[in-house]
Amino acid sequence: MTRQIILDTETTGLSFKEGHRVIEIGGIEMINRRLTNNHFHYYINPEREVEAEALAVHGITNEFLQDKPVFSDVAKAFFDFVDGAELVIHNAPFDVGFLDFELGRVSRQYPKLAQCCTIFDTLVLARQQHPGQRNSLDALCKRYGVDNTDRELHGALLDAKILAQVYLAMTGGQVALFTDGHKQSQGGESAATTQQQRTVGELAVVNATAQELDEHEAYLKRLEKNGADLSLWH
Repeated sequence: MTRQIILDTETTGLSFKEGHRVIEIGGIEMINRRLTNNHFHYYINPEREVEAEALAVHGITNEFLQDKPVFSDVAKAFFDFVDGAELVIHNAPFDVGFLDFELGRVSRQYPKLAQCCTIFDTLVLARQQHPGQRNSLDALCKRYGVDNTDRELHGALLDAKILAQVYLAMTGGQVALFTDGHKQSQGGESAATTQQQRTVGELAVVNATAQELDEHEAYLKRLEKNGADLSLWH
C-alpha cells in the first residue's frame, strides 16, 4: 500500500527565519493513487500579523485568524496524519521548512519531516519534464487541462486538491476523474466544508477466464510445433 499526503500551507510571510508563521494547513490522503475520505485542514492563529504581501496572495486576514487554534493545539494531530507517508508538495522546501520550524517550536521530540516521511517535490519534477517553461501550479493546471477556475486566491486545501490532479497527470499520464461534492475536513473547520470534494474514478480491470487462458496456451503450443520461438509469451 502506497500512502501519500498531498500537502499545502499558507503563511504570514515568505520566511520562517524572519519569524513568519503557518496560518493554514491543507492535506488530502491518497492511497494507491486514489483519493480517500481522509482530509486534514486547519486555520491557525499565528500569534503575529499577516504581512500585506501575503494577504494579497491568500486573502486570510488577521481578524479571521484571531479565534483559531494556535499551532501547538494541532501539532500532534498533524504529525499523526503525515507520519510515515510520502508528502507530495509543490515547492517542498518552503512548506517543509515552515512545518519543521513550527513542530520544533512545540517540542524537540518531533523529528524533521524528512526523517519520518518521504518528500516528493512536484516543482522539481515539473522542471525536469518541462525545462525552461513556467512551472507554477497555475501553469501546470493549464498544461495538463486541470480546472483551477475556483483558485482566485491561494488556499491550502483547495491547492492540495488541485495539486493531486496535477500530480496524477504528471506521473501517470492521466488526469484523475473527480466528482463534485462537499465534505467535512478532519480539522472540523467550517471553511473546509465549503471546498469541493473530489474522488478519483476507478478504472475497470477485466481478467481472462480460466478457459480463455487454456485456449491461449494451446494456441501457443500449436505455434511452437511450427518452429516459432514463443518463450517470451509464456
